[in-house]
Amino acid sequence: MSKGIWVIAEQRDGNLQKVSLELLGKAREIAEKLNDEVTAILLGYEVEKLTETLIHHGADNVIVVDNINLKHYTTDAYTKAICELAKERNPEIIFIGATNIGRDLGPRVAARLKTGLTADCTALDVDAETKNLLMTRPAFGGNIMATIECPNHRPQMSTVRPGVFNVPCSDYTRAGNVEKVHVDIKEEDIRVKVEEIVKSLKEKIDITEADIIVAGGRGVGNKEGFNILKELADTLGGIVAGSRAAIDSGWLDKDRQVGQTGKTVRPKLYIACGISGAIQHLAGMQESEYIVAVNKDADAPIMAVADLAIVGDLYKVVPELINEIKAYRKSCEVM
Repeated sequence: MSKGIWVIAEQRDGNLQKVSLELLGKAREIAEKLNDEVTAILLGYEVEKLTETLIHHGADNVIVVDNINLKHYTTDAYTKAICELAKERNPEIIFIGATNIGRDLGPRVAARLKTGLTADCTALDVDAETKNLLMTRPAFGGNIMATIECPNHRPQMSTVRPGVFNVPCSDYTRAGNVEKVHVDIKEEDIRVKVEEIVKSLKEKIDITEADIIVAGGRGVGNKEGFNILKELADTLGGIVAGSRAAIDSGWLDKDRQVGQTGKTVRPKLYIACGISGAIQHLAGMQESEYIVAVNKDADAPIMAVADLAIVGDLYKVVPELINEIKAYRKSCEVM
């Protein structure tokens, strides 16, 4: 009989990825509904030091598979480790972050275990009657939200988009079980060899980690218009992002897109400039702590969710915002 909720705890260079902690929080909620336990699966080399963090964020158990051949991620090695454990212990549910690694790993594990996988989920819940996992994700280009069940196969699996759930507060009083498990992974099991890891010198921006975001949409008008948004972001110590319309127009890179078909963000401050607020965009940013919207149209949907709605031309409003912020900071320095 299947039992237990597993979270694949992704780590890179010995550092836990934020999405793993987000998933532990959601897994904890689901476990309480199912009267079940949460187990974090930690793969890597010399990573046992991360177990306490996983327990403090919601794991009841941590299974550690420590092997030199798991030091760097490879599909073959990680798939073998997870599938051997899953076949032996029969988890009810497996959650994996929809990162570059998770999007590679999830389908391979699901195929090996002969079960389904709902990819890139933005919401998770449990059916009160059947106790099946309800996995919600954008479909048809983000135009609808589909809720999917996997009633006939176990484990139920989903990859979950980073940023859609909050990281639970650390509970340092929590205790949990840590189990070190040996999985026989040899070099010959790995068909792709990692010869060298070269980190890009190009600054890689992760908008899901930003506290302040200044986002632009179709109303910005052109690529050059994002220069003024960048000036505002720099003044505030934030970063620039955009709606799907801005990305499709080639004004920003794809990794800066906010929305159902982009990334979900929860900054402390989100400033939307020239964004009408289609439901697909709102789904990606409406959990921001404070939302400021600048738009010529007072009836634009974004204005209804904004904490502060400014009706006006962004090319007049944004420079004034920049000037006021700089003036305020200068006055504080004088004081």
